Amino acid sequence: MYAIYVRHLALPGSGKLSLFTMTDVLTYVLPLMLFALQPYRAVAQTYSHVTLGSSLTAVGNNSFWASPSGEFAFGFQQFRTGGFLLAIWFNKIPEKTVVWSANGNYIVQRGSRIELTTDGQFVLNNREGKQIWSADFAGEVSYAAMLDTGNFVLTSQDSIYLWESFDHPTDTILPTQMLNTGSQIVARFSEKSYSNGRFLLKLQADGDLILYTTSFPTDSVNFNYWSTGTVGIGFQLYFDQSGYINLIARNGSKLYKLSSNTASTKDFYQRAILEYDGVFRHYVYPKSANSSRGKWPMAWYPLLLIPANICMSITARTGSGACGFNSYCELGDDQRPNCKCPPGYGFLDPNNTMSGCKQNFVTQNCEKASQEEDQFYLEEMINTDWPLSDYEYFQPVTEDWCSEACLRDCFCAVAIFRNGNCWKKKIPLSNGRIDPSVGGKALIKTRI
Repeated sequence: MYAIYVRHLALPGSGKLSLFTMTDVLTYVLPLMLFALQPYRAVAQTYSHVTLGSSLTAVGNNSFWASPSGEFAFGFQQFRTGGFLLAIWFNKIPEKTVVWSANGNYIVQRGSRIELTTDGQFVLNNREGKQIWSADFAGEVSYAAMLDTGNFVLTSQDSIYLWESFDHPTDTILPTQMLNTGSQIVARFSEKSYSNGRFLLKLQADGDLILYTTSFPTDSVNFNYWSTGTVGIGFQLYFDQSGYINLIARNGSKLYKLSSNTASTKDFYQRAILEYDGVFRHYVYPKSANSSRGKWPMAWYPLLLIPANICMSITARTGSGACGFNSYCELGDDQRPNCKCPPGYGFLDPNNTMSGCKQNFVTQNCEKASQEEDQFYLEEMINTDWPLSDYEYFQPVTEDWCSEACLRDCFCAVAIFRNGNCWKKKIPLSNGRIDPSVGGKALIKTRI
C-alpha cells in the first residue's frame, strides 16, 4: 500500500499526520506550506500493518516488527544480563544500535509482552502481568506500523498518527525528526545502562537550545554548559532529510546550524545522540562498502560533537562535573572524555568510570592531625584542578608553604598551587579536569 504523508511541523492546529488525495495536496496543503515556510516531512513509502491483537514476547533477539525496507525494527533487545529492552534500532548493521526505548528505567525479564490490544491500547506488561509502560494518546487506533524513517506509529482508521515515537524521543533523533519548544532528550546513564543519566538537551519554551547537567537521579536541570543563545527566536530543532541539523525560527528561517552534513542519507545511516558522557554527536554509518568508497569505516563515525571539550565546559556549584566525584576528566585523542582517579583513589564502580572515585587509604585523624603529618605525602599532578571544591585560599605564598599547610590540615585532601596562589580542597572533589590550559599543579594528599 502506498500513501502520501504530509506532516506540518508546528502549524496551528496541526502536528499529526493526515492522509490527503493529490487534489487536496495541490489545492489546500501546498499553499499552506508555502505560506508558513515551515520545514516538513513528505514521505512516500510502503508500510506493514501491525493489526489489533498483535503482540511480541520477550524470548530473544528475534522478537520484533521490521520496517518495510528492514532498516529499522521495533521489539525486544536482550542484554547479556538477561533483561530485555523494548526499543527501536538500526536492523541492518551488526551493532543493532538503539535509537529509542520505552523502558530504559525498568528493564523487563523473559516472558514480558508488548501488545496492541483489540481495543487499541499499546501496553508493555512484565511476565507477571504488571503494566510497565503504555503509549498515551487520544483517539481510536486502527493499526500500528514501523516506518522506514525509524518512526513507530499508532494510526487511526483515516491514517492520522495518534501516537509516534518521534514525538517521544529518548536520547536520539533521526533524519526527518524534530524537537519542538519544550521538548528534550536525556542521555542514558552509561554505555550499557539505558536508564536516565546526568545530562539533557532541551529546546526551552523561550527558544534557547541548551545542554544541561541534571540534578541526578532526577531530570531537573542543574547547570547550563552549552547553548545556542536563541532566546525569543528559537522554535524547532530539525534533523532534515538531507542530514543537516538546524535550529529553526518560527518563520522557517535557519537560526543556528548544528551540523553540516558531508554524507547523504541515501548512502549513510544517520543519527544524532546525546551520549552518556554529555556530548551531543552526529554520527554516520555507510549502508554498504560502495557507500564507504574506502574513505569511511564500516562503523559509526562522528561528524559533530558539542561541546568540543566537555572536560573544560562544566564548572558547576553543585554536582560532580563532567566525571564523578573525586575523579578528573581528560580529553582523549579520540575527543572523548576519559574519567580517571587521582593517586591513592579507586573507582566506586570499576565497570563505570563515570561513577566517581573513593580514597583507598585511611584518612587523616583530625584529633591527631599534627602527629600523623609524617604518615602522609603529597603527589604532584601538573595542569590539574578541581574548581569550586576549595574551602581556604592564601596568597602570596610559596609552594612549600602551601604543601605544609595541607599536610597539617586533616580536612585538606588536595592543595592547588598556581602563581603564588594556594587553594585547599575538601572531599568530595568536583569538576575535576586535567588540561594544558589549567596551569599550576595539584598536590594530592595520600597515606605513605
